[in-house]
Amino acid sequence: MPQTSIIFSSILGSSCSGQVQLSMGECGGVASSSGDLIFQDGHLISGSLEALMEHLVPTVDHYPDRTYIFTFLLSSRVFMSPHDLLVRVGQISLEQRQQLEDRSEKAILKSFSAKIAQLLKEWTEAFPCDFQEEKAMAELKAITHRIMQCDEENGTVKKAIAQMMQSLLLSLAAQSQLQELREKLRTPTVDKGPILKGKPPATQKDILGLCCDPLVLAQQLTHIELERVSSIHPQDLMQIITHMDSRDKHRCRGDLTKTHSLEAYDNWFNCLSMLVATEVCRVVKKKHRTRMLEFFIDVARECFNIGNFNSMMAIISGMNLSPVARLKKTWSKVKTAKFDMLEHHVDPSGNFCNYRTALQGATQRSHMANSSQEKIVIPVFNLFVKDIYFLHKIHSTHLPNGHINFKLKVASKHPVCSLAVQKFWEISRQIHEFMAWTQVECPFEKDKKIQSYLLTAPIYSEEALFIASFESEGPENHMEKDSWKTLRTTLLNRA
Repeated sequence: MPQTSIIFSSILGSSCSGQVQLSMGECGGVASSSGDLIFQDGHLISGSLEALMEHLVPTVDHYPDRTYIFTFLLSSRVFMSPHDLLVRVGQISLEQRQQLEDRSEKAILKSFSAKIAQLLKEWTEAFPCDFQEEKAMAELKAITHRIMQCDEENGTVKKAIAQMMQSLLLSLAAQSQLQELREKLRTPTVDKGPILKGKPPATQKDILGLCCDPLVLAQQLTHIELERVSSIHPQDLMQIITHMDSRDKHRCRGDLTKTHSLEAYDNWFNCLSMLVATEVCRVVKKKHRTRMLEFFIDVARECFNIGNFNSMMAIISGMNLSPVARLKKTWSKVKTAKFDMLEHHVDPSGNFCNYRTALQGATQRSHMANSSQEKIVIPVFNLFVKDIYFLHKIHSTHLPNGHINFKLKVASKHPVCSLAVQKFWEISRQIHEFMAWTQVECPFEKDKKIQSYLLTAPIYSEEALFIASFESEGPENHMEKDSWKTLRTTLLNRA
């Protein structure tokens, strides 16, 4: 499958140029400052790391906007670990608490403590994995212990903290169980494929023997997609930025095992592509191969109609693998009009302009949905990840004055001005919308037999795919003849 060399845009942008959609008001807003924070038209655009941390912590007269809480908790891990941020939050809140204690205003102190408890509640709900490590949990307990001291027995603050801790522990336990399950399913079965003229056993089923309805298979793929993608958390996506920054700077930073959920989902895409190629290449008769190709074309179309773009792309990628693409005699019997339309949707030109237009339509449908089925949006994950990374990479993180740049410049359609949107606001917005998509409940009835086949059916290695392909349709040029000769020699030597 052709790949674009540079992918940078808002995946939800309305224009094909890949420009990020803007949510700010007019051009050229007036900038103002509050300490080390800079605002423009009421929007925070930059600030020192210390000022941004102080802005996160509530005061007697201030509680941060929930959007800012999520955005800063997410983006701060580019600069520091969640534990270090938690320690600093504890220090800032302690300093403010001591000032209130000196004034002997118990009612105000209790109100302040309730705000700190609410901040911690939002943190633990949005990013429970930040508290997996013992030192983070110990710091959380230390902070909550301090703020509970101002509350009476069975007071509202103590109850809120108790409920928060119970919910956090349940969330961490559930994620631990999910991690164990993912480890069991981590290694896919790899079939060595037929050896020379060996044919698959007559008893060996193919996907058409189990499911001949493209819509049903697309629905089961959507089930698997939503189950897999639901294990991805906001911090996993942000880990891409910290990991790539570390690699660029030739230093190790952060626990790279945290990206396992991303790798597992990416592996699912690759396994589905290889499964499609396997199902096609292992069919002996040309008539049946033609039927198999047409079936997967219809499955990909149904995935597109559902909004499952990731499975659609994986299926198309599988049919574009060389062992399948070279089967010219088989493809000559396929009604390719449907396939041509699918390839139009995933055409990489214009930074996947056609795909992004379709994705925007699915997103708008999701926003106005009256049913769970209309809410389904599963983007092409690799493109989404690249968008997030390049959105961060192409725009500077620090300004010359040392401030963290929450703003990025985007060329306006009007030549007289340029508009600005906040860099980390935009990253946060896209990740937040992605997380909303992952929480949609799949409305389709689950078929365990079909899902089991999709997840456990043996898949051919690349070498085995070429062998099966050459056995079905012999080599047609010198390059293919040389490849086929090399493969035969390799297999005979193994035997």
